[in-house]
Amino acid sequence: MIKNIVALGFLASFVFLLQPSLSSAQQTGDITLLKPQTESGKLLMQALLLRQSSREFSPEKLPLQVLSNLFWAANGVNRPDSGKHTAPTASNVQNIDIYAAAPEGLYFYDPAGHMLKLILKEDVRQDTGKQDFVKEVPLNLIYVADLSKFKRGTDEDKLFYSAAHVGFISQNVYLYCASEGLATVVRGMVDKEALAKRMNLRPDQRIILAQSVGYPKKTEPK
Repeated sequence: MIKNIVALGFLASFVFLLQPSLSSAQQTGDITLLKPQTESGKLLMQALLLRQSSREFSPEKLPLQVLSNLFWAANGVNRPDSGKHTAPTASNVQNIDIYAAAPEGLYFYDPAGHMLKLILKEDVRQDTGKQDFVKEVPLNLIYVADLSKFKRGTDEDKLFYSAAHVGFISQNVYLYCASEGLATVVRGMVDKEALAKRMNLRPDQRIILAQSVGYPKKTEPK
């Protein structure tokens, strides 16, 4: 009986080790995300009911499966035959890139490969916004528009459509967070010029918005 209990405890510990966070997976550089759990979460109408902005976060890491689901929900490929995404874009230009600032570094989300590519092995979270909480939240998403992907239109047109595209993506993130009990807020208070320089962006790449994601801050019982 005791041997069985010990064996079960060892198995549980082993299974837990197979569920890494971004922190443990990052040691190899790029991170191959897991297959998204498309049958998990709340019903759409329940997620809409629960959708809200929150600026209070726990420092707890997000597990790899949660990250995998989150990025796929944001702008992953949902139709592999055509390469189209969960978020629409005008003329299917697919010009929004998602960067992820975490304690371990800055990553680029590759939707086609469903993976996070390490861009900078530094903690740049404090550069992603002017609010104090951005330094501690486990994940800050940065939405970057690649204007070079537009074949026509003025810069004003390109920025207008890019802002709309980011709106679709950020709302996908909001709904996923509402469905999974995560906290999130989309943010415009960003020193875009300084952050673009830190990220080594090209002139035709423009930061549109940022969005913080994490578990809700735990409150102490009274």
